[in-house]
Amino acid sequence: MNLKIKNIFLVIFFFSLVVFIYIKISETKKTQDITVKIPENERSNSNIINDVEYNSKDSKGNEYKILASAGEIDYTNSNIIYLTDVKALINLKNSENITITSDFGKYNNVNFNTIFSKNVIIKYLDNKITSEYVDFSIKRNSMEISKNVIYTSEDNMMKADVIVMNLETKDTKIFMYEENKKVNIKSKN
Repeated sequence: MNLKIKNIFLVIFFFSLVVFIYIKISETKKTQDITVKIPENERSNSNIINDVEYNSKDSKGNEYKILASAGEIDYTNSNIIYLTDVKALINLKNSENITITSDFGKYNNVNFNTIFSKNVIIKYLDNKITSEYVDFSIKRNSMEISKNVIYTSEDNMMKADVIVMNLETKDTKIFMYEENKKVNIKSKN
């Protein structure tokens, strides 16, 4: 029983760290200039941009970057960009780097909400979370990781359907969709 409680606290700590970093990113984006790198050879009448790069740096020296092999601006809402082969890099000055990769993404350049979808991988130190869908929403003050969620560390592995975190209060809910199923936590040792 104590091992399960320890594992749950490790998972909650990791997710709290991810939320803390996300909050710092959203706070710095409100006050920082964001540069967008668009290759010169892109046609001006196209809504497709190759080699998309969004950069931001806060006053403490932390750097945030979103890269994608391609981005498509939504014709009905120019604030929405659909991304392909997405990689988010978070380089904290006094901490280890965090990376998030996915096959696809949806980025709102006004409120900075980002959706990562299909083959999502979040890495921090020796911790890794895989899923099919991650929704960071400032409007809802939440981060939702769902669809085949697997958290692994050197010692533990956890499987769940959904992890929902309130970005403001840091309350975390880990659950399965069906009542008769339980979150599965295993020790690798």
